[in-house]
Amino acid sequence: MNAPKSYIVFFDLDQTLISRNSGSLVVWQAYKNGVMSTVNLINAHFQSYLYKFKLRDTNLIILKMGTWLKGLRHEVIDELSKEVVDKYLIRSIRPEIIKEMGFHRENNACLVILSSAISSICFPIGRHLGVEEIICTTMETAEGIMTGGPAGNFCFGDEKRIRLLSFCEKNQYDPAEAWYYADSVSDLPAFEVVGHPVCITPDKKLSRIAREKGWKICVW
Repeated sequence: MNAPKSYIVFFDLDQTLISRNSGSLVVWQAYKNGVMSTVNLINAHFQSYLYKFKLRDTNLIILKMGTWLKGLRHEVIDELSKEVVDKYLIRSIRPEIIKEMGFHRENNACLVILSSAISSICFPIGRHLGVEEIICTTMETAEGIMTGGPAGNFCFGDEKRIRLLSFCEKNQYDPAEAWYYADSVSDLPAFEVVGHPVCITPDKKLSRIAREKGWKICVW
């Protein structure tokens, strides 16, 4: 980071910066391109079903979702991610979020993408939006081959809170002055440590909590 900024703003990616789910699109494109087997596609849909209806521990589901990557070269995933970004994700960036970013830039804010999505998705979108600071999930590789697991922890749930606070401490930002834009109740740990939570078309649980706490809600 170069010149000091007045305050910091964090943006979730899926269903917040963009109106779609990048993970689902990567899975579907991988299957169409012959990178993912039918068995792995069925498993991915099954894990999504378990997640949607809260039928299994979320952290276990997320770990399972990445296993189809095992054995693939990272260049394959980079190319696949670029295809998904270029075909689907750039056009799904919410115009309202562009206005929000413009507002914060005019007020000398540091903008950060804070997402559970993988780095090969987050960084190209960050470059497109002019956001240089990216905090996200990095998938582990060994000699250029994907292991199917994350390098460290998935940037999800409480891990987002940990990374948000760590970034603020490292760069001398006050979390009480920070903003966070996100859509899901899974983002609650991060929402609870910032002074300006903004819920973007929130799911039912987050919507209820936001109303109880008086947080800002934007339905886009």
